[in-house]
Amino acid sequence: MMSLQAILFDFDGTLVDSEALHYQSWMRVLEPWRVSYDELTFCGEFSGVPTLQAAATLNQRHGLNVHAEALTYQKNQFFVEVARTLQPKLMPYAQEVLHQAREHFTLALVTGSTRAEALPVLEFYKLDKLFKYFIYKDDVVHAKPHPEPYCKALIKLSLKANQAIAIEDTYTGLSSARAAGLRTIVVPNHHSEQQDFSRASFQVDDLLAAWEQVKKLA
Repeated sequence: MMSLQAILFDFDGTLVDSEALHYQSWMRVLEPWRVSYDELTFCGEFSGVPTLQAAATLNQRHGLNVHAEALTYQKNQFFVEVARTLQPKLMPYAQEVLHQAREHFTLALVTGSTRAEALPVLEFYKLDKLFKYFIYKDDVVHAKPHPEPYCKALIKLSLKANQAIAIEDTYTGLSSARAAGLRTIVVPNHHSEQQDFSRASFQVDDLLAAWEQVKKLA
């Protein structure tokens, strides 16, 4: 077994509690049709689901008669607006774990968010300098659950899958990492805790526990 050299972090729901912002953005998109959900129900269903897929589901379910691409564009625009005024909170231990992990490993961010959505948050918390590479949704043809985001990160890092580990919070992210051949630590949050994580290498309660697990593998 080659030694562990890199940690690949997901963003939404793993490092930042951004689900509330995604929820608010979607409610603004759906407002003209008088469609609304409570936050727990909406995030429970759509946490980790790619925006385009969520748009297609909502379009079909509520007969919106709009191209899913148009809904996706609107939602992304609203998200950037919302995030300017309301910074999402970091997940517990995110700061400490990232700073400690960086001392021992190369860090990469592999996110289903666009650069415009994620980078302002990373810069606000001064986390952007901790990562060597970023794979945003803009950088791939196929977003998670497809393996492309993680495969691309491994290529950028010049590493094999067994030299890195992914940290995720949703079934979608886990599926992407596993399909790329990566060991994966899942840290479920209150929106994703009911999802199926049976294929995870490890499942832990928070990022600090994830970091302890990484150290055991190193």
